[in-house]
Amino acid sequence: MTTYAIGDIQGCYSALRRLLDKINFQPVQDKLWFMGDLVNRGPESLETLRFIRSLGNDAVTILGNHDLHLLAVAEGLRETKTKDSLEHILNAPDRPELLFWLRQQKLIHVDETLRFTAVHAGIYPSWNLTDALAYAAEVETILRSDSYHELLPHLYGNEPTIWDESLTGWDRLRFIVNAFTRMRYLTNNLSLNFSCKKPLSEAPADLVPWFHFPLKALEESRIIFGHWSALQGKTDVANVYAIDTGYVWGYELTALALESGQRISIPAPPLA
Repeated sequence: MTTYAIGDIQGCYSALRRLLDKINFQPVQDKLWFMGDLVNRGPESLETLRFIRSLGNDAVTILGNHDLHLLAVAEGLRETKTKDSLEHILNAPDRPELLFWLRQQKLIHVDETLRFTAVHAGIYPSWNLTDALAYAAEVETILRSDSYHELLPHLYGNEPTIWDESLTGWDRLRFIVNAFTRMRYLTNNLSLNFSCKKPLSEAPADLVPWFHFPLKALEESRIIFGHWSALQGKTDVANVYAIDTGYVWGYELTALALESGQRISIPAPPLA
């Protein structure tokens, strides 16, 4: 058995199938971890959702910011953006089943045997694994309930930027979601900053990638994340693994075999 973590697919279903062929994925025998952003921007978001849902227990799915965006758009709470490619899902006959399934997925997955923790964007530096799981559960419980539509419109916005355990209500839940699904850089006082998406070599001097801080969660587990394609699958911190290699931007789709550390990628066709 091999467990493969796969970077952001973003609606590139054909690429996913080519990657699974290359790694010789064997259902039941192997397991797949999808690191979020299953949908949007690529042309095959509907096919991607249908396939991953069909994998059942052979897959673990983490929610990314594009996945949450789909849920909000489907509820009429957000407008589609120019680069969105969600219309096939929104018009599909199995739309209710697909969106219900999506709402049941996780913000974080911890495997104590493999000593790997999967998230879409990252884990806030001051959170240990117990904290992170508990905070994620606060959001996941509402997403999975009949009250999910009350949560979705409050997830948008950049405030608050600093975690405080005394945060309550929508501010608390918004911070939790932003940390798990949008975080890249922070300031030195652990304030989330969403203005910069550049690689580390091009970042302003006052911004620090989240994984450069002492990470409480890293004391208990290795961390793997997607979201940040500009890193091209590389960090400079031991036991912190980036897996989004920007297929939708013309680069690669990557799988990491968690047991062995082997990386397997397929290239994207040149962008037109």
